[in-house]
Amino acid sequence: MNTIRFEDDIANTLPSTNLAGQTINNEFNAFLQLTDDDIQLVKRYHHYFLQGAVCFSKIFYDYLLSSPATAAILQDYQNHGNSISTLVENQLKHLSTFLDANINDESAAQLTHIGKIHYQAKIAPEWVMGAYRLYLDHLQSIISAESEILEEHRNPLTAALIKLLFRDMGLMLKGYWDNAFQALQEEQRKVGELQDQVSSLLANIPQILWSVDVAQNRLLYISPNTRQICDIDMETPIPCLGNTIMEDKENVRLAWQQALKGERIEVESRMNTATGELRWFRRVFNPFFDINGNVVRIDGLMEDVTESKQAIERLQYLATTDVLTGLANRTLWYDRLNQALVVARRKEGQQAVLMILDLNNFKIVNDTLGHATGDEILSQSSSRLRAVLRESDTLARLGGDEFAVLLPDVAHGREAAEKIAKAILGCFAEPFHCEAHETHVGTSIGIAIFPEHGLDAKILMNRADAAMYEAKSKGGGFQIYRSESDINNGQRLRISADLRHALEHKQFVLRYQPKVDIKTGKIHSVEALLRWRHPHYGLINPADFLPLAERTGMINEITQWVLSNACSQQKKWHESGLSLPVTVNVSARALHDPQVVENVARILHASGTPAASLGLEVTEAVLMSAAARDDHHLEKLNELGLAISIDNFGVGYSSLSYIKKMPIQSIKIDKSFVSGMKSNESDATIVRSTIELGHNLGLQVVAEGVESSDVWESLAKMGCDYAQGFYISHPLSANELLRWTQH
Repeated sequence: MNTIRFEDDIANTLPSTNLAGQTINNEFNAFLQLTDDDIQLVKRYHHYFLQGAVCFSKIFYDYLLSSPATAAILQDYQNHGNSISTLVENQLKHLSTFLDANINDESAAQLTHIGKIHYQAKIAPEWVMGAYRLYLDHLQSIISAESEILEEHRNPLTAALIKLLFRDMGLMLKGYWDNAFQALQEEQRKVGELQDQVSSLLANIPQILWSVDVAQNRLLYISPNTRQICDIDMETPIPCLGNTIMEDKENVRLAWQQALKGERIEVESRMNTATGELRWFRRVFNPFFDINGNVVRIDGLMEDVTESKQAIERLQYLATTDVLTGLANRTLWYDRLNQALVVARRKEGQQAVLMILDLNNFKIVNDTLGHATGDEILSQSSSRLRAVLRESDTLARLGGDEFAVLLPDVAHGREAAEKIAKAILGCFAEPFHCEAHETHVGTSIGIAIFPEHGLDAKILMNRADAAMYEAKSKGGGFQIYRSESDINNGQRLRISADLRHALEHKQFVLRYQPKVDIKTGKIHSVEALLRWRHPHYGLINPADFLPLAERTGMINEITQWVLSNACSQQKKWHESGLSLPVTVNVSARALHDPQVVENVARILHASGTPAASLGLEVTEAVLMSAAARDDHHLEKLNELGLAISIDNFGVGYSSLSYIKKMPIQSIKIDKSFVSGMKSNESDATIVRSTIELGHNLGLQVVAEGVESSDVWESLAKMGCDYAQGFYISHPLSANELLRWTQH
């Protein structure tokens, strides 16, 4: 509650008069018919009225204290260090002023100002009127009892005092109501400003807000920016329904009916905006209920979701489409294949044909002519394949140079398969023209038919893959799956099927091959080599199962397992007093994994392995692929602190400009050159040139495949930095390596 200094504001503050105050004073005096006779009569008996002033002041304040509201104000007044006696004194001054019968402009201004103070102090008008009634009773009792007042003056004196009291009370109440009105106007102004701010806010936000009275079926409110999208139709309760395209209107109406039943619902639809542009909008219908649970109002929101819709469609496209060729990717392929098999199982006699295609000698073309040419051949191949397939058929790129074709809903599987296979082979009869190059690329096709060769996608894929390898072994063409003619079919299928459970059954192991500093003869680091301990086929080398892992998409999981176990082992060696960096081979598919950087960082953190203790080895093909795809994963991995090395350097097609740009610390000379350098001068020249090239580029050089002391000594003379091979050590288990370093 505000604290009011009554004695200062009421007794001492006298606002200056103005023309408006003078007019009000004159109007009051004229309306009450205050005459000079009235004034003179009151002044004549002035001193008699003052004799009971102290008594009246007590009665007045007893009256104020008897009301809880006024008592609270007076109590607050005292709580702030003020005295009620001071108020009594000031009240007596006011009574004296009143009985002076001054009806000039100054007195009128003081009275209106007192009314303002009463308003600010929250003294209600009815309390003021009650006080004036008490005062009139008090004066009338004096007129009746005072013997000195002439009998003929009693009635005129009473009438004159009533006029003065009405003037006093009226001017005070006018001051009260003038200030109340000003305060109301100020609040209205603030409300108006707030409404303007809200309207401005609603006009600037992209969403449209609206509210509908469902009983009257009319709009109560709609955002002002609606006109930027559509015309506001106050007769239609669903905003912009008229601009909604015909195909989507029914969905919007159905959503509206659900909202009328009390359900909050969202619906998306397309609209022709005021500019004629077709956009996607999301409408939200939010019902409002009365106390009886009836829907009486629906509040809504409408927003443009075109960009997010397009972004989702783009993400869906990227998730299911091969970016290079525009074909279905592996994810969409399996989805289509499973759908086709579900349909085929429902129809008796229905068949489906699955084909796996692999381009012949594509790696050689890719390595010799470059990845840009390889990508162009893949794009042209996809266009040629599309031309010979039906609209209902699915063509997919599974990865690399591997394609897949699905012929759903066929009655005679073998006949359809042979027809399409011959058409596909015809696609590759003509050479490919890429810039200045004319290149012939053939294909090998493996075919599996549902239900003849399998009842589920996994078995059909394995058997089509097996048939494709048989066709490739014959130099190309097509081959329908034949279990009896596939020499390695049983083992290949078993390995392919078992690969998915190898991680789960803990069948993978790591072997570590030392890398030695040629100058000092001391071990520098080790390379982690993956082996699969198969329960039936024994220890399987990576070359026999990693291509299958690439095709089945398991390579990322396997790579993470290798990294995790290599880092954990490195940590154990470190705790045993052996600080030994470890390197891991990473394939193109694993490197292109969007989460590869996060996964490596997580593995390093979980194992407590310093990033500098982990290195990655990639082939030239992987390096070039990353450069061609503008893939920055290598840079980010290098920024983590990992060392990057090019493996099998010299057998691929590399550009020195790419090597200079990529974050490479070392190169490994392929063992095919190292092992032949003593008997083949060309190999020796290649090794020497590679060492000089690496050093000129500021890179360390590693020779792999060192199997004799002669080769070791030659490498030392050439200035090679590190060596690796059977002459130094075969791949060892973790414990064997620890013992090896101690001898």
